[in-house]
Amino acid sequence: MVVTARAHDREILRLAVPAFLALVAEPLFLLADSAIIGHLGTPPLAALGIASAVLGTLVSLCIFLAYGTTASVARQLGAGNTRGALAQGVDGLWLAVLIGALVTLLALPLTRPIVQLFGPGTRVEDLAVTYLQIALLGTVPLLLMLAATGVLRGLQDTRTPLVVAVAGNVANVVLNLVLVYGVAGFDGMGIAGSALGTLLAQVGSAAALVGVVVRAARRESAHLRPDLPGIRQAGRAGVPLIMRTLMLRASLLVMTYAAARLGDPELATMQLALTIWTFLAFTLDAVAIAAQAITGRYLGAGDAPGTRAVTQRMERWGWLSGVVTGVALAAVSPFLGQLFTGDEVVRDLLVPVLLVAALAQPLAGIVFVLDGVLIGAGDAVYLAWAQLLSLALFAPAAWLLGDRGLVWLWVAFAVCFMGARAVTLLLRAHGDRWMRLGA
Repeated sequence: MVVTARAHDREILRLAVPAFLALVAEPLFLLADSAIIGHLGTPPLAALGIASAVLGTLVSLCIFLAYGTTASVARQLGAGNTRGALAQGVDGLWLAVLIGALVTLLALPLTRPIVQLFGPGTRVEDLAVTYLQIALLGTVPLLLMLAATGVLRGLQDTRTPLVVAVAGNVANVVLNLVLVYGVAGFDGMGIAGSALGTLLAQVGSAAALVGVVVRAARRESAHLRPDLPGIRQAGRAGVPLIMRTLMLRASLLVMTYAAARLGDPELATMQLALTIWTFLAFTLDAVAIAAQAITGRYLGAGDAPGTRAVTQRMERWGWLSGVVTGVALAAVSPFLGQLFTGDEVVRDLLVPVLLVAALAQPLAGIVFVLDGVLIGAGDAVYLAWAQLLSLALFAPAAWLLGDRGLVWLWVAFAVCFMGARAVTLLLRAHGDRWMRLGA
C-alpha cells in the first residue's frame, strides 16, 4: 500500500508541478494588467474589473475545450489509441476556432450595452468599453490555447504548456508596460495599451501550442482537416461542462454586481479580491489538472482499483494544498493591496475580504481536486446539476447580505457556494456511479 501511494504521489507530482507553474503563469496575465492599470487610478481599475468579469464569463464558458479534451484524449491514450486521441484533439481545435469566431462577432457590437448592465459611472463605462473592444479580438487565439493545452494534458504532457505560458506571460508584461506607459518617442495608450499587449501575447502563445499539436498529429497520421461528426461530438460532450461553468461564472457576476451597487471603491476592491482568488484557484487547480489526465487514463485502461486509489491520494493533496494557500494568503493579506493601488480606501477594504478568502481555501482545495476527478471521468452532467444547486443557495444569500458590505458578501460565497460544492462533490466521489470504464 505504501509503495502504491508513493507511486501515485510521483505520478501526481510529475503532472501537477508543471501544471502548477503554468497555471500560476496564466492568471499573471490578469495580475499584470491589474498592477499596471491600478497605478493609472481607481476608475481604470474599476473598468478593468467590469471588463474582466465579462471576458472571464465569455471565455470560461468554453473551458470545456481544455477540460473535455483532456478527458477524452486521456481515455483514448489509456486504451492504447494514440492516433484516435490526437484526432479528437484536432476536432477540439476546430471547435475552438468556430466558437471563438462566433463569440467575437456577437459580442463586439454589444460591448457598451453589456458594460452598462453593471451600472458604472460614465468614466468607468467608457474605459471598460475601450478595453473590451480590443480584448475581444483575442477570443479565437485564447480558445485555441485552451483546446491545445487540453490535448497536451490528455497526452500526459504538462511541460509544454508551462514553457509557452511562461514565455507568453513575459511577453505580456513587457508589452503592457511599453504600450500603457510608453517609451522614448511613443506616448502610452493607457488602458487600451494593456488590452493590446495581452492580445498580442495570446496570439503568439496560441500559435506555439497549436504547432506542437499539429506536429504530433502528423507523426501519428491523424487527420488535420475539419471533421464535422467529430466536431459535433466534441460540442455535445461540452454542453454539461458549459452549464457547470455558467453556474460558476454566474456566482462571480453576482458578486461583481453586488459590489458595483456599493460604489467604485468597493468595485475596485472586488476586482482585486477576485483576481487574487483566481490566482489561488489556478494554483489549487494544478492537482485537478493531474486528476483529469490520470483519471481519464486509468478509466480508459479499465483500471477501477487504480482509479479509486489515485483519487484518494488526490483528495489528500487537495486538502493539504488548500491549507497551505490559506495560511499564505492570511499572512500576506495586509500587504497585497500596496502592490495594486495607491487608494487607501481600497487597500483598507481589501484586507478583511482576503482573510475571509483565506479561511475558504481548504474548501477550495478539495472542491477543485474532485472537480478534476469527475471531469476526467466524464461525469459532467452531475457536475452541472451540483453547480446549479450551489448557485441556488448562494444567490439569495448574496442578495440578503451584500448590502452589509464586501466581507459579508464573501462570507456568503465561502459558506453557501463553496461549502455546497464541497458537500456534493464528496458525496459523488465516494460512490461508484461516476467510474465508467473503457475508451
